[in-house]
Amino acid sequence: MDLETLKIDLKGLEEGVNHLEFDLDDTYFKEVDAPEVSQGSVHVSLDIVRTGEDFFTLDFHLAGIVMVPCDVCLEPMEQSIEAIERLEAKFGTENSEEDDLVTVAEDEGILDVAWYLYEFIALAIPIKHVHAPGKCNPAMVRALEEYSAARSGEEDEQAMDPRWEALLKLKK
Repeated sequence: MDLETLKIDLKGLEEGVNHLEFDLDDTYFKEVDAPEVSQGSVHVSLDIVRTGEDFFTLDFHLAGIVMVPCDVCLEPMEQSIEAIERLEAKFGTENSEEDDLVTVAEDEGILDVAWYLYEFIALAIPIKHVHAPGKCNPAMVRALEEYSAARSGEEDEQAMDPRWEALLKLKK
């Protein structure tokens, strides 16, 4: 996917609703070159409502799959995402951004939504992403179990610090 297709000529839009669709693929994620997601397939449906000469409401609907590392085994996994986001844009003297209002330089009239799309995708990824039970890398799961057992003291019991013992007595 060529990122140039994500540059929207706001001046060329008709008054009322304008509908655009994009399919973001691995090429898009590599071009954006951001850390969280480097692969995926996301469909974007964008409705741009032009009201008056210089005000625009952009309604994004994103749905698809991105590849993220599993929190348990660190192997890549497919994570489905869906998001509905809104931006408002207006023409001004220079490009600027304030909350959900984007000011586009009137002499250019071009709004590049490539990075906004990436941010929407990154925000749609759940905080915790883990393979379905039994799908994690078995070697990594064994290593985690081994180190978890060693850390929890199952292998070699050490004498507990007397201060902790006293605190445990208070808990009872």
